[in-house]
Amino acid sequence: MTSAESWCVIGGGVLGLTLAARLAGSGRDVTLLEASDRLGGLADAWQVGEITWDRHYHVTLLSDVHLRNLLTELGLHDDLQWGTTRTDFYTNGRFDPLNNAIDYLKFPPLGLIDKVRLAGTILYASRIEDGRPLEKVPIADWLTKLSGRRTYEVIWRPLLRAKLGENYRQASAAFIWAIIRRLYAARRSGMKTEMFGYIDGGYDRVFKRFAQVLGERGVNVRTSSPVRRIAAKDGRLVVETALGPQEFDRVVVTTAAPLAARICEGLSDDEKARLNGILYQGIICASVVLKRPLHQAYITYIADDTVPYTAVIEMSALVDRDKQLGGNTLVYLPRYVKSDDPMFEASDADIQTSFQAALLRMYPELKPDDIVAFKISRVRQVLAVSTLNYTDRLPPKMTSVPGLSIVNSAHIVNGTLNVNETVKLAQDVLPQLLAASPGR
Repeated sequence: MTSAESWCVIGGGVLGLTLAARLAGSGRDVTLLEASDRLGGLADAWQVGEITWDRHYHVTLLSDVHLRNLLTELGLHDDLQWGTTRTDFYTNGRFDPLNNAIDYLKFPPLGLIDKVRLAGTILYASRIEDGRPLEKVPIADWLTKLSGRRTYEVIWRPLLRAKLGENYRQASAAFIWAIIRRLYAARRSGMKTEMFGYIDGGYDRVFKRFAQVLGERGVNVRTSSPVRRIAAKDGRLVVETALGPQEFDRVVVTTAAPLAARICEGLSDDEKARLNGILYQGIICASVVLKRPLHQAYITYIADDTVPYTAVIEMSALVDRDKQLGGNTLVYLPRYVKSDDPMFEASDADIQTSFQAALLRMYPELKPDDIVAFKISRVRQVLAVSTLNYTDRLPPKMTSVPGLSIVNSAHIVNGTLNVNETVKLAQDVLPQLLAASPGR
């Protein structure tokens, strides 16, 4: 191998950025292409009113060691701000807190036996080390068996719908196991509670710093550069963008699987079928800036089918309103849907009307004049659903096209999609990528 070996990373999300940094650190000549005009992918930042903050809601946990190590590498770890948060559950027009043992025992929708079984389910799941066997079990069957039918209908099904929409019907038990395991990672390490954190300045600051570091390492970062096709030619790979073709020795595609299948030529029928067979969850998420706080609960899960969104994330219950948000409250209203849901075709105005009306019903003290700004994000492929026998159906990372690799968030197994797991995926796959290098 010589330093002349050229690599192209397609996609400027956390995965692509981390891979580009690691490859450049290994002496490769790296170009990174991002279709958007900004870096960050699903974790990017945008402006809502006069506030610049994350387009989707993100927090860092104390147990997110891979992300925290990356922030240390970027020189940002000391700027992490930590705090504890509240959780509410909204059903039948009322808010019930779920933050400690007392809240849990008082929780009206469940009886004592239901609560004991629910606690037992969480404890049991948090102690399972390997989630692979759970891929063979439907999520509803597993939770009903452990927690009982009533607990499943009152608690688990609304939570699943909040994260998976109707795709929960196709998910395996490995999905909920991964979520429980992450949230209880701190307790497994001896801490009494899990702390939530955020970077001073949000992910806007993270990605600006990331771009600086990549530049210092010699990475050629090109935004607004969507890739049209990737094809093999004379032992190299040709990447075509609007600026014309460019040849590389190696190409790593980090985009969602359907897009990778569309732009990569020469894949086998089996590889294309596996890429297109991944079930993706979409999201329609409103960022809302308010003059006043709501209930100061970081997350409110909603078990009410009349509400068009599936949770309320009051980001300013964690983030310093005065320092970060100009004294305002920032709220996310996510609705997780299938990637082909008709709601993707609805206008922003129609979605805002529906979401805003429901928000005013939920919080009667909130008035229309309290809404400062309202902006909607739509992503058709936000996360891959852990369906039955998920691992067995994944496409290979190293494709049949020499020099071409496809690595994306669908390859996160025994985990749930978050920034920490994405960084871990990049680090785990790097030795495999380098081992497959032709050694030019």
